[in-house]
Amino acid sequence: MRRRSRANHAGTAVPAPFWRTKNLDELTPEEWESLCDGCGLCCQIRVEDEDTGELALSDVACRLLDLCTNRCSDYRNRHRRVPDCVAITPENVYELTWLPHSCAYRLVAHGYDLPEWHHLVCGDRKRVHEEGPSMLGMLVSEDEVDWSAQGEAED
Repeated sequence: MRRRSRANHAGTAVPAPFWRTKNLDELTPEEWESLCDGCGLCCQIRVEDEDTGELALSDVACRLLDLCTNRCSDYRNRHRRVPDCVAITPENVYELTWLPHSCAYRLVAHGYDLPEWHHLVCGDRKRVHEEGPSMLGMLVSEDEVDWSAQGEAED
């Protein structure tokens, strides 16, 4: 793969960022994890229609999503504490069709560049909440929802 670079103000070449020059299988775990922009969309609970199998987004987030930061409050232990939490990996990213089109994992996997609001581009982790598809302030924790009331409303 040809490495791309650009010139800085001094006229010297600046190497292109890793997501533009590496294949998915070449990324380190740290590089892969750094792609997460913290939008919270993958932690938004989806509800499946039992008849059609269609998925719909709810306004409810995983109990581990810190609603003030949009980051997982126990990332290291998330699979133990939330067994249906899906780890997004270079191996499964193509199969996760529910990932939003703005998701950096998905964009990089399909050969697209990161948007200007992404922290790896602009250097500001808060910009996703100002200009990107952030769910910050728009979700409630699943621990605050009475799911049994949902079933009663449909009966």
